[in-house]
Amino acid sequence: MTLFSLELRKLLRRRSARLGLLVCFLLPLLWPWAPRVEALFGVELVSGWQLPAVSLGVLVQFLLPLFIAVTCAELIGSEVSGGTLAPLLLRPVNRTRVLTGKLLVALLYPLLLVLATVAGSLLAGLFLGLGSFTGGTGLGPEFFQGVGTLTPGQALGQVLRASLLAAVMLLPVASLAVLFGVLYLNTAAAALATLATLNILRLFAVFPEWVQRLLPTTHFDLYARQTDVASGLILLLIYTAGFGVLAALAFERRDV
Repeated sequence: MTLFSLELRKLLRRRSARLGLLVCFLLPLLWPWAPRVEALFGVELVSGWQLPAVSLGVLVQFLLPLFIAVTCAELIGSEVSGGTLAPLLLRPVNRTRVLTGKLLVALLYPLLLVLATVAGSLLAGLFLGLGSFTGGTGLGPEFFQGVGTLTPGQALGQVLRASLLAAVMLLPVASLAVLFGVLYLNTAAAALATLATLNILRLFAVFPEWVQRLLPTTHFDLYARQTDVASGLILLLIYTAGFGVLAALAFERRDV
């Protein structure tokens, strides 16, 4: 727990981590005054409860993976470049414990980004109102059309469920960034490798459907779908664990 607390403090002191959280919180505040948001999503926004879906829809495909890739790669790369990783490993601390502490913090970062995004969205949603409305949050059945009138409690439930799903579906990105961080010992190279891998996997959309179902990027819409998510969640957690185990094995053998 001490290593986790130390790594968490280090994470929150990093400019990349704070910048990512700040952007995720502030960007949704633009939506009430952005004239083309409704045209972009093809829906008339009638409630502030719909803004989390708009924010996640804009951020989840590129900006959130970018922030995660850079910040999680930096957990290893910045310590190597700063010369602080080697002295840490000279202490009587197991290498696996060191890497586990970094990995746990990396897996927490997607949740922090999603929470910042949702918090900013609901703050912006005050301008549209957060009461009962007819329609959908965009994060539940029938998306923005909905299936009738939603109470604030029901809308909040959909938003919280979507937030959890969004955080879980981004876990493999964090774990992969840590793996590349160990392999390259360089922040820029690890972040670029992570983003390149995600983009290459997206290109696999030309392959048969059974191949696509095995790719983590195929399930990057779980937060919006919220139906038939069990198999996707299991696959994403397998990827997360697999990348983490590979990172730990590589870290044990890496000369730093």
